[in-house]
Amino acid sequence: MTDKRNLKTIKTLKHKFENLSLVKDTSGLALVEFAFAAPLLLTLGMSGLETANLAIAHLQVSQVAMLAADNASRVRSSIDEADIREIFTGVHLTGNSIDFSPNARVILSNLEHNGKLGSDEGQWIRWQRCYGSNTTYSSSFGAEGDGENDASLADGIGPVGKKIQATSASAVNFVEVIYDYKPLITDKIFGNVVIRYQSAFVARERTDHALKNASSIPNSDLWKCDRYATIA
Repeated sequence: MTDKRNLKTIKTLKHKFENLSLVKDTSGLALVEFAFAAPLLLTLGMSGLETANLAIAHLQVSQVAMLAADNASRVRSSIDEADIREIFTGVHLTGNSIDFSPNARVILSNLEHNGKLGSDEGQWIRWQRCYGSNTTYSSSFGAEGDGENDASLADGIGPVGKKIQATSASAVNFVEVIYDYKPLITDKIFGNVVIRYQSAFVARERTDHALKNASSIPNSDLWKCDRYATIA
């Protein structure tokens, strides 16, 4: 008997509850659902935008490396300090959309056979020029003059297993690019990302690989690797 009374009471309370105007009011349902879903949607959207931006940065940095090495190798007969400025101007313009110049270091090295025989035979970096305001990085593979009189660069330069060598009749323009990635939204997604690329091209139809200065550009304006600056 008691159970029947309890059941009747429960049904009565349920009926009253279901007929309350507050329960029937669903006007704020969409807003409540959105409030629960918004953080997830916002996180996914931000992550997607940051991923796309990182992919674009990788693409542009790789293009900068290839562009610099290719353009340096297209200068025929001989190469001049004025050519170096033109090459770095192209670098600056290519990376402008990712704020490249203030956050990157570009190292352009001219690699040749050192002309030695026997135990001193190897490769040498005849000249090296650098661009960018990032003071954190330097060449991972050598500096100007390395290997000129010894076999310290006998295997050439480049990553392990992918080293580049020049023949005795040619020169290779080798470019290293290091860029501190600047996030579009936040660095909480990928952390501090350093993007690195290398590229190398053989000099085309160049008979003199020494770096000239026919325009008599002042030493302070040369893009030597102790200079950390950008093209305005």
